[in-house]
Amino acid sequence: MQKLLAAQHENLFLWVPFIMAAGGALYFSLWFEPHIPFGCIISGILFAIICLWRAPAVLRAILIFVFGFLYACAYTNTIDTPIMHRNMRDMEITGRVTDIDFTAEKARLYIRTPANNLNINSDGFATVRVSVDSDVLPNINDTIQTSATLFTPTPADAPGAFDFARWAYFNGITATGYINGFTISEHGPSNSIRQTIHEHANSMLVDGLVLGYKHTLPDHERKIWTSAGVGHVWSISGFHMTLIMGWLFAIFFFIFRSVPYIVRRVPAKHIATICAWLCLILYVAISGASVATLRAFLMATLVCGAATLGRKAFSLRNVCLAFCIVFLINPYYIMTAGFQLSFSAIFGLIWFWKIINPKLPENKLLRGIITAVLTAVIASVFTAPFIAAHFYSIPIYSIIGNLILLPIFSILIMPLVIIGMITAMFDIHFPLHIAETVYNWSLYIAGGIANLPGATLDMPYISDIALCLIILGMTCIVLIKPVGTKINYILGAIFITTGIGSVIISPKPIFFTTPDNELVAFVDNGEILFNKSRASNHYFTFDTWKHFANMRSDTPNKRAKNNHGLYIFKSPNFTIAYMQKFTTLQDNIAKLCDDKDIDYIVSYININSPNCAPTMLRGGFIMYESGKIIRTDYPRRWNNLR
Repeated sequence: MQKLLAAQHENLFLWVPFIMAAGGALYFSLWFEPHIPFGCIISGILFAIICLWRAPAVLRAILIFVFGFLYACAYTNTIDTPIMHRNMRDMEITGRVTDIDFTAEKARLYIRTPANNLNINSDGFATVRVSVDSDVLPNINDTIQTSATLFTPTPADAPGAFDFARWAYFNGITATGYINGFTISEHGPSNSIRQTIHEHANSMLVDGLVLGYKHTLPDHERKIWTSAGVGHVWSISGFHMTLIMGWLFAIFFFIFRSVPYIVRRVPAKHIATICAWLCLILYVAISGASVATLRAFLMATLVCGAATLGRKAFSLRNVCLAFCIVFLINPYYIMTAGFQLSFSAIFGLIWFWKIINPKLPENKLLRGIITAVLTAVIASVFTAPFIAAHFYSIPIYSIIGNLILLPIFSILIMPLVIIGMITAMFDIHFPLHIAETVYNWSLYIAGGIANLPGATLDMPYISDIALCLIILGMTCIVLIKPVGTKINYILGAIFITTGIGSVIISPKPIFFTTPDNELVAFVDNGEILFNKSRASNHYFTFDTWKHFANMRSDTPNKRAKNNHGLYIFKSPNFTIAYMQKFTTLQDNIAKLCDDKDIDYIVSYININSPNCAPTMLRGGFIMYESGKIIRTDYPRRWNNLR
């Protein structure tokens, strides 16, 4: 044991980002909002202590965990995004367009307006994101007047599900909605390079692969790419950064290599690396700088710095350093799918190629094929738990899709799109036309892969605890340095198996309701039934609840039977009555309150009745067959509670 602990000394820094992230994740997962006075000051003091005081490893780990928790808390309180507490229709607002997101169907305008215009008691500004169906759009920085229907961002529909209210809070969005038209009251300076490129290129490929717009693909095409296992090419990350960095380095290296005056004084590769990195900054700026993009840029920066200084470019230490920097920029990133997928893949690949270092054949062609296959396998294995947890399914043929389609994107589509983006600024579009032709061929191939039997495997609900156990197991495998016995694999197998086991034995909920109690669902004989087949404010809730009930998302939204708006759900251990309409409530409330067979009452209309108080359930929650209730509308800083 002493030898094992001594062997871990050189790997202690590698645990820092995971311990710090664990503290931050604990804060974001709490069911209450901790009020910690002087959180910023305390976290700053802890950071200084961690950096300067050489404390024992265990004590330092505790300090790092507490710092992660306090830093996430302090950061959350400094954002202070204005909160809108109720939905608003036909709201007259005037504001400045700060950004435009171009989607396959409608454009989304980000409008910055005084918070008091939204009946929010604040002197600051709020940003609303509204969809508009119009061929003519304002420019960024234009001031517009419009009548908007706005919705408050909703909390998670179930424990561990995507929390849109939290996402909106950390992205500075107060409300979402739609407008039917607008009037430009003042033209602002149009200085958006991103919008200018979009307008000149007028290409879905440029929008998705270069400018970083995340919703440019039509829904049916997005599903094909996801089922084929290459949906990640539409999120600008390490794949794109590697290609762009490689091309830029080759171009600059060729240029400077041709100038003897320079190469006699400074190595051409160093100048080429610096120039390529400077150009990469521009690419990050016009791509929207998402989490995956930011992570990839930080890694590229560390690689460039290491290459220039003659150090190892790819190492677990560099990845951990990038992890810490991203956490300090915004601790909420650790809760996002992009962050988790990006870092899990890069940790797995560096561990495999640098630590495991498998032997490869001497034949260059065979060596290249085996390298590509192993890279696809390792990336798929390390990202699988996060794909299952966030997207509820795993593409089975992702290795085949990556081996066939990624070379097409690397060699043909991406170069043509980059060249076409540049030529489009001079009204020369034929490179983009060629790229679109190649794209259509690739889409046909992806469709063939997606249509293979069992192309996607539906996954059960993975709780936060189960996912943490799986992450801990993967971390043990990668970071623990074994001495003799492969203790890292043993511990990894124990934690991963325990996490998977908890997923298998976890009970399934049988009743669901949204925080505003507008939408409810019952699970009866393995089938989920809703009180309505559609709800604009809870569009994604249907799919989330189907997943929790082990049903496919493409099954129709089947409505439950009701008696003039009164729903009675009976389970072996309890009975719930649900009412949505006021007349139904008025006609039945007295009878239901006195009915001893009714254990709980849920209503879309607020009820303040002393006789019903013991049985009334309000807000969002899920209920299990045992009667256990887990709430989903915790009083956190980002939630808009009714």
